[in-house]
Amino acid sequence: MTVYLTSAYLAPVSYYARLLACDKVWVEQHDHYVKQTYRNRCHIASPNGRLALSIPIEKAAPDCEMKDIRISSHYRWQHLHWNALVSSYGQTPFFDYYADDFRPFYEGTRYAFLMDLNEALCRLVCRLIDLDPVMARTDAYLKVPAAGEVDDRQAIHPKKEAADDPFFCPQPYYQVFQQRFGFLPDLSIVDLLFNMGPESLLILQKSLRHAHA
Repeated sequence: MTVYLTSAYLAPVSYYARLLACDKVWVEQHDHYVKQTYRNRCHIASPNGRLALSIPIEKAAPDCEMKDIRISSHYRWQHLHWNALVSSYGQTPFFDYYADDFRPFYEGTRYAFLMDLNEALCRLVCRLIDLDPVMARTDAYLKVPAAGEVDDRQAIHPKKEAADDPFFCPQPYYQVFQQRFGFLPDLSIVDLLFNMGPESLLILQKSLRHAHA
């Protein structure tokens, strides 16, 4: 199966379930940037509940393609995001194990383009989870992909409930603040990784909708 997805910052678990299940993944780079999507934000479980972390971007023309969206250098977003991750996941079982893999993205390397950052983080997460998806950026924008290909460019969105996803069925796993807030489904992949470590791949496998058919 071939699937089309948007670029996403520390994408949710449902995104990585697709990377696991599909034979080929096209990451759309010629779509227009859309605000309030996972393109530049992720959701984590903070001590105060679900928290959105957003990357500030430079103002661009309405028809600017995703591949040309630049990260704003006028805000200390890296510092803020890293502090939020430490505050939220510092007491999880596997944060210390993976922290040095993520730290350079927040304390060192600066990316000019949002899509480059998203892609680099995705490659890191796939390596840590032991995923090896066949991924590539699109060559052109296809309004309607070829027959047999799945267009999920609009499927994974902060305002859509995971329960409505025909592809993904949230599989509960340990979360450090679960006693306070209950299980929060389909957070950023780092929530799964920091809480479950090497078992993350098993959770992804169990989260595929066909696994419950």
